[in-house]
Amino acid sequence: MRYFFQFLIILGFAFVGELLHYVIPLPIPASIYGIILLFLALEFKILKVKYIKEVSSFLIATMPVMFLPPAVGVVESWDLIGESLMPFVTVTFCSTIFVMVISGLVTQCAIRAKKRREEK
Repeated sequence: MRYFFQFLIILGFAFVGELLHYVIPLPIPASIYGIILLFLALEFKILKVKYIKEVSSFLIATMPVMFLPPAVGVVESWDLIGESLMPFVTVTFCSTIFVMVISGLVTQCAIRAKKRREEK
């Protein structure tokens, strides 16, 4: 029953993200709204990690399985993709580097902020 309630909490944030996506006219996916809300709830201690720990660990562990359908779609669409392979590779490479750099910078900022809080 504990897992069910943990899943309901995560599902609740996803639902609120869907509502925000419907209300706010920005081209941001609803899942991003939900993830941001969940992050803020955890960061500001509104929600404790222990309330979602087991289910979120399970979801992260099964995440690779979620990439199988898109991979199959790519294989089935190879005739279309093969014609413009170089632009796909270029965009993928550039966006990967961009995400790595931004993630690293955000992580460094978070670590520095945590150290500053601990020093006070």
